[in-house]
Amino acid sequence: MHLHKSNWNLYSITLMAITVADLLEMSHLRLRLHSGANGVDCKLTWTHTSDLPEPWQWITGGELLLTNGMSFPADGPGQQELVERLVKAGASALAIGEQMYCPSLTAQFAETSDRLGFSVLLVEYPMPFVSIAKAVAAANLLEQSDQLIKTEKIYRTVHRMVNAQTESSAVTPDLAKILGCTINVCHRESAQPWYPSDPRLETKVAEELSKSNSRSLDVLAGAFAVPLSDGRALRLIDVPTQPSAVLAVEMNQPGVLDAILMQHAVTVIALEMAQSLVRIENERRFGADLLIQLMEGRGDVRSIRRQLMSRGINITRAVVVTITSPDMAKLRDLHITLWRNRIRNLVTLRRGSIYLLCVDDESVQEVVRSSVSNEALVGISATVGSIERVPEALREATWAVKAAAGNDKRTFHYGDRSPLFGIANLEDAKALVTRTLGALITHEQNHESELLQTLEAFFDNQRSWQKTADSLHVHRQTVLYRIRKIEEISGYNLSATRDIAELWLALQARSLIDLTDTVPQPRLGS
Repeated sequence: MHLHKSNWNLYSITLMAITVADLLEMSHLRLRLHSGANGVDCKLTWTHTSDLPEPWQWITGGELLLTNGMSFPADGPGQQELVERLVKAGASALAIGEQMYCPSLTAQFAETSDRLGFSVLLVEYPMPFVSIAKAVAAANLLEQSDQLIKTEKIYRTVHRMVNAQTESSAVTPDLAKILGCTINVCHRESAQPWYPSDPRLETKVAEELSKSNSRSLDVLAGAFAVPLSDGRALRLIDVPTQPSAVLAVEMNQPGVLDAILMQHAVTVIALEMAQSLVRIENERRFGADLLIQLMEGRGDVRSIRRQLMSRGINITRAVVVTITSPDMAKLRDLHITLWRNRIRNLVTLRRGSIYLLCVDDESVQEVVRSSVSNEALVGISATVGSIERVPEALREATWAVKAAAGNDKRTFHYGDRSPLFGIANLEDAKALVTRTLGALITHEQNHESELLQTLEAFFDNQRSWQKTADSLHVHRQTVLYRIRKIEEISGYNLSATRDIAELWLALQARSLIDLTDTVPQPRLGS
């Protein structure tokens, strides 16, 4: 078989990526070298046409950028920056259409092109850019085939998900080998691995990642670029359908990030994360059922103990945590946050509050507090100690979450002395209520009066007779009569500041006791 010399040239081109020099030799394309002769050996993987400002943001690396120069700066410094930015983004060369819209190319532009070895070509008018694009595409068939093979390998990693544990990513090690880079699936806010068993990031990487903001980052190769202090650069890629996660990519060797392959990889990772979330949600539901049994004091103790042990929860060191928040949507993924931080837990939502059973330590409090809004209240019980004591611990946590309203940190541990109420536990609260409101409570039980309701309304309305009457929908004289009756029965003077303060504190303590009284008594079997 005999091949014409021109066919030999074409055959040799198809065995490797086409270079700028190869393209210049194709006389039918009518290309001329303007500057950057030292860069003619650069390989061209693709072509990209753009007249947008900052075109370097929209290339993935290895491209020949085709432009009519509509957005080109006219001054020397601006043209110099354009070349430098294109080189930094990984562009292989630049081709400019003649007799179109490009301002005159300056000497500074040519000098920068020569210095950086970045070839600039001129496209003779009216040669269409599509002819150049077709020539590059035809010459790179082998590389496209290699990309297809890598794409197939990427999707082949999906089979690893089938029996994978959710504590670590099963696909990222294989994806890293295929793509020749380091890949980390990160939690966006904490800048740490999304999977709890994955290796933690280097300190400097985590710091830069946590400070990064997509609005302030350069876009390179279809990803956000995060420069590191040691000269390395991360690429951040959003994970589809998983707003809490981001893919952090670092090249292991000099080269260009293949944006198309990375998008395939991130799709596989999104599938893995979706599968992990389904498993985590199933675990949450089973755990919620178990926690409700414990809270209601029902179920077989031995069976419950086995279930707690299988979940890694030591009941002798556990606490009950109650969380209330005006923004409950923020707490929707609390169970995922706890899982990511390796905190074994049972969690459920009931009557507008989150209830959590877990082993107590400082990390639990940090994670919970960082997961809720500043307005959220967190109450923590004393150590549970035994399965039978969970309902009592629930009362303690319910008490503590109410007491947290008077704490600067909005978090209160049962047993600590409340700065608002001056009482530390339910026993103190009951003693205060009995001493201060006991006579009024007894009177109400015997006469079905509305004295306590009137007293609460009186304080809520800043001791205004008329506002209190309006809120209770009664006559002002009725309020006057009831207040006098309260003073008579209780022995407290509602004109004296000390008496007012003690009655108000007693009412607050009573409201806490009323909340904890909704917790059922235990009915656990042996």
